Amino acid sequence: MFEPLLLAAIAGTFLLAGAVKGVIGLGLPTVSLALLTVILDLPTAMVLLLLPSFVTNLWQAVVGGHWRALISRLWPFFIAAAVTVWLGSFALRQLDIDLLVVLLGFLLVSYGTISLLGRQLSLTARQGLWVGPFIGVINGVLTGMTGSFVVPGVMYLQALGLSRDVLVQAMGMLFTLSTAALAVALQGQRFLTVDLGLVSAVALIPAMIGMAAGQRLRQRLSEQLFRQIFFWALIVLGLYIIAASGNRMITDLAG
Repeated sequence: MFEPLLLAAIAGTFLLAGAVKGVIGLGLPTVSLALLTVILDLPTAMVLLLLPSFVTNLWQAVVGGHWRALISRLWPFFIAAAVTVWLGSFALRQLDIDLLVVLLGFLLVSYGTISLLGRQLSLTARQGLWVGPFIGVINGVLTGMTGSFVVPGVMYLQALGLSRDVLVQAMGMLFTLSTAALAVALQGQRFLTVDLGLVSAVALIPAMIGMAAGQRLRQRLSEQLFRQIFFWALIVLGLYIIAASGNRMITDLAG
């Protein structure tokens, strides 16, 4: 089990990640994964985010009244994104974990940069229909490899021109399905243990507290300013992860 200081760091991570989600409606898995990989190995970090991510995103997925229409329209994308997570998870056993952490860092930097630039593709309903499964496969494989759900799935959903409320619910559905699929994949790869599952369950408490605090904070802060700070922080953290993991890889090769 973890030392008390490490448990406190994990709790603080989910408190912060929950607060971010409370303010802008997303970011709990992204923030928690990015911070946890600084102090823990990638598979452990992926396991710990499972319950906080699933519970908070399940609420986002079912509330809003659009889930029937979204399933009818996006089911090929959702299925592809979920069933291919197991494929990416094999990399956790076959590849150098530091290499996968570098990949995670690149995903964080890419997501933050594209979001700050405001670049957004636009897809017609017809284009979205046939592009969806391909994007879903890429998203699912990357989820299995890194635990990150956002690239390129969120960008695909944004390109469909969904209204704000519908987009938020669609992202909740993607994150919920991806989290459930990731849990199954990690169990299959024998990374999901009882001890880690208990810590993940306990981590739900600070995540929910942070989310409630973030929702209150939303009324006092400019959401646009907070988003800019959030995406800049992702870029900086992603670059740090790339540098730290890349340095470990070079050291191992030199040794």
